[in-house]
Amino acid sequence: MKIRIELEETLEEAEVIIRCKSIDEKILHLQKLLKNETKTETIQANREGKECFLELKEILFFETSDGMVHAHTKKAAYDVKYRLYELEELLPGYFMRISKSTVVNTSLIFSITKNLSSSSEIEFSNTHKKVYVSRHYNKALKEKMKEERLR
Repeated sequence: MKIRIELEETLEEAEVIIRCKSIDEKILHLQKLLKNETKTETIQANREGKECFLELKEILFFETSDGMVHAHTKKAAYDVKYRLYELEELLPGYFMRISKSTVVNTSLIFSITKNLSSSSEIEFSNTHKKVYVSRHYNKALKEKMKEERLR
């Protein structure tokens, strides 16, 4: 397999093209790697002195408070040992930062309500938990949500 990287300053977003004679298991695996589908699907967390392994698809959001990072599910909050910037690199593509202190699972967003204060409120299905999108990240979140709908 040949690998070639071409730089093109006019591109707004990186583009990956796979050229192959036929689609085989190697090509499919490479596609999954590029889509972040093979990234870890669980994360280690702590709650009340117990070590837990949470499924990422169950986590609504990660947020910092009092110097700790917490993973929120519909029912509980857990402490994690990572910083938000580390989580951004570790997590699959359906997570994104929405404020200085929050990274959200975009696949679990139920609604986004624009507030007068120019931040937006995110709600999730079947839970009272909410988070706020800062004005700085609002446009990127809208684009990400549009992209999610097209899949």
